[in-house]
Amino acid sequence: MSPGTATAAATKPAEPRYAIYFAPPAQSPLWRFGSAVLGYDAETGEAPPLPELKRFDATRWHEITTEPRRYGFHGTLKAPFRLAAGRTETELRAVCARFAKDRAGFACAGVTLNTIGRFLALRLAVPSAALDRLAAGAVAAFDDFRAPMSETEREKRLRAPLTPRQQDYLARWGYPYVLEDFRFHMTLTGSLDDDERTLAEAELAEHFAMSGADGPLIVREIALYRQEAGPFRLVARFPFGS
Repeated sequence: MSPGTATAAATKPAEPRYAIYFAPPAQSPLWRFGSAVLGYDAETGEAPPLPELKRFDATRWHEITTEPRRYGFHGTLKAPFRLAAGRTETELRAVCARFAKDRAGFACAGVTLNTIGRFLALRLAVPSAALDRLAAGAVAAFDDFRAPMSETEREKRLRAPLTPRQQDYLARWGYPYVLEDFRFHMTLTGSLDDDERTLAEAELAEHFAMSGADGPLIVREIALYRQEAGPFRLVARFPFGS
């Protein structure tokens, strides 16, 4: 390999990744809350002002939200993937539109702040069969667009303690937490130790209570997110029934 070729290979941009997510409406209290907490609005690409923090300085809060900020505020329906060989974003958008057209909107009871392992997230107050069906449909409908996992990606996933079924799902769908193991959530922090997680939970609970985001969760569209050089961006919304 010539020096010029080596340089070109080293500077070749990474392939974009895509994801099918639920994203609250851009002007909704829930979207404003999640985007402010993460310090990143995935639709505009801008950094909204942080809430007025009582237990953290801005630098530390930026650090503990680094991981979820990379993905933007969302609830996963089809986990991030690179496009399979021969597939295009134009085709993916067309399938998103068809997928959404065949569905009707529905309401869930709402979301509450919860601990999941070592991080904090919003979860449904009451399980929703309709949302479970939407996610299961997305897992299958968009799988033809998913390139196979690399060995590095597979090894990273297998470091987590997965059940045999989750290992099967990882092999089949490229993500272990699907179908029976799907649990809708909207991540707000990275992994935290017990003491800091307690402080972050108190901080988030106060801001959530004041946000006006505690009403029903209305699901009437899906969102396509794309990641290139930086964090994921919301690039298109697809309303149901349109």
